[in-house]
Amino acid sequence: MSRIAYVNGRYRPLAQAAIHVEDRGYQFADGVYEVCEIRHGYIMDMTRHLDRLDRSLRELDIAWPMERRALEMVLREVVRRNKVRNGIVYWQVTRGVARRDHVFPAEDTAPAIVVTAKKINPATLIKKNETGIKAITLPENRWERVDIKTVGLLPNVLARQKAKLAGAQEAFFVDENGMVKEGAATNVWIVTADKTLVTRPADFGILRGITRTTVIDVADKLGLKVEERPFSVDEAKAAREVFISAASSVAIPVVSIDGATIANGHPGHVCGELRDAFFDVAEKTPT
Repeated sequence: MSRIAYVNGRYRPLAQAAIHVEDRGYQFADGVYEVCEIRHGYIMDMTRHLDRLDRSLRELDIAWPMERRALEMVLREVVRRNKVRNGIVYWQVTRGVARRDHVFPAEDTAPAIVVTAKKINPATLIKKNETGIKAITLPENRWERVDIKTVGLLPNVLARQKAKLAGAQEAFFVDENGMVKEGAATNVWIVTADKTLVTRPADFGILRGITRTTVIDVADKLGLKVEERPFSVDEAKAAREVFISAASSVAIPVVSIDGATIANGHPGHVCGELRDAFFDVAEKTPT
């Protein structure tokens, strides 16, 4: 069965879904996006993702493409039409279609929206969780407003490609002081010797990950201490555990950074505990 996409008011087979060549998302990366995990037929943390979408749109002065309740219905409908029980639903909103010009188009220009959903084989994540992944570090080279979830991801794309060429699966951006910021598509955590979870504060230096926020809730339920503070690459390499969090994968252990083995080179227990408890804590919206 062909996948179905929602594009500006119409549900279309993916092969026929298209945007205008002068969509500002295509021309200028003038748009934002969100991704929710779908697990066992539930959309995870949809409220928080929509809240962050609202913030991103306000920061860029882009209007909502429709009422929030209507968008919730579209997300659920796209998931249903694609028969996704485990996977992701992705949506992006751009400033719309207008003659190419750097300044904003006329105020009556309608924002454009695309929604897609796809299945992800749970076995793929299970394998990563069993073996862990490798990461490399790279100097930060993105614009300062990475707290806005924009579609302008070229530095992230290049970072992931460098990781792949190095035999790794993620790249950590590092600031001028040698402190870890975040992954190319993830937030980064370490676990100290006393089982304290440490992650960089979600100010304007990193994206305030929705999964990151829920992991903090999970840690609280499990009685684990969380510190939001900067940590260096060296501290990460010496940590009891390192893991990354993202909507598409919850929490994945990192067993190597720049070729340096983390602890005993095997996934740690804290990451596993957080992942196992995540579904019980996260908001679940039925499709």
